[in-house]
Amino acid sequence: MACLNRLLSRAHQFAFLSLCFFAPSATADTVNTQKHALNIDVVATGLNHPWSMVFLPQGDILVSERNGSLKRVSAKGDVSPVSGLPEGLVYKGQGGLLGLALAPDFSTSKIIYLAFSEEGQYNKAGTSVIRAKLHGDTLTDITTIFQTAPRFAGGRHFGGRLLTTDEHLYIALGDRGNRDKAQHLDSHIGSVIRLNLDGSTPIDNPFYAQSTANDGTKAEIFSYGHRNIQGMALDPKTNTLWTHEHGPQGGDEVNVIAAGANYGWPTITYGVNYGTGSKIGKGTHAEGMEQPLHYWVPSIAPSGLAMVQGNAFPAWQGDLLLGSLKFGLLVRLDIENGVIVNEERMLDGKYGRIRDVVEGPEGNLYLLTDASNGQILRLRPSP
Repeated sequence: MACLNRLLSRAHQFAFLSLCFFAPSATADTVNTQKHALNIDVVATGLNHPWSMVFLPQGDILVSERNGSLKRVSAKGDVSPVSGLPEGLVYKGQGGLLGLALAPDFSTSKIIYLAFSEEGQYNKAGTSVIRAKLHGDTLTDITTIFQTAPRFAGGRHFGGRLLTTDEHLYIALGDRGNRDKAQHLDSHIGSVIRLNLDGSTPIDNPFYAQSTANDGTKAEIFSYGHRNIQGMALDPKTNTLWTHEHGPQGGDEVNVIAAGANYGWPTITYGVNYGTGSKIGKGTHAEGMEQPLHYWVPSIAPSGLAMVQGNAFPAWQGDLLLGSLKFGLLVRLDIENGVIVNEERMLDGKYGRIRDVVEGPEGNLYLLTDASNGQILRLRPSP
């Protein structure tokens, strides 16, 4: 999902035609919200725990499945496999095939980015990212451009969301269940990574100069102190990078990412330890650590993030939409001048766990449901 918030704001570059998109269903559900009435159609079914989706230029949708499969969904809703996935991909706990993003010039370059959990020696795994070309239903010219270091055993908190801009690739990483590492710059754990589109490291990254002192600092780190980011979206008008991340028991957060900033985990959090409810770190505030713009107690387990840009839902323009895994919600955060002023909760579990939220090139909204028979749902304005 992640790159769609940027990429699809440039939809005119792809010369989309309305006939390329999925025909409305005669049996659509209708949902009333605070500002819009929605029709909800089922676009495709039979997806195995789908995790991320991106739109291809002619209207097909590319979908990653956490079990390690990549699928193409046609405008008719037909699902076909894509071959050529990287070796080393492991389906482990929360890991598997994760984030997808298209290069800004995908229509000519055919370049795509994929994040996945990769297993190495001693059953230790970490998040890796490849750069490849998509030719029909096959990946070719695969190059590994990023591997998390260090790697750990276990299957928690791989992060894995990807987002592309005109110049950069952003990679969201979790703490892998080793929370203290999120405060160490000699570890990729619990960070946002920024690379150039070719996989090299930008020399204006905030810790690039420090890394040249050979103190172990990772030059790719853009921000740190994160627990497990599951959504990224870019506001193309301001170039603001929005994220959300899972807290422990409570304390899911929405943040705006700034270069070099420390977002506090696990030193500060609005959550507590599972089961015992005991305090984590120093509490909710500490000098030199960022405060979230919004947080949830209890947790909603947010996943997927899109900033509404199109004209299909004019009253939602500039707002953030995200899914809830825990409660099966679609959540709208009303943004005014960079401030979250209201939260609206929709769908109320009717479709199950919402894993990803994407704005389509024609302005409709698309959701992925996280299930063994996962679906792509389309939200369009009710006439």
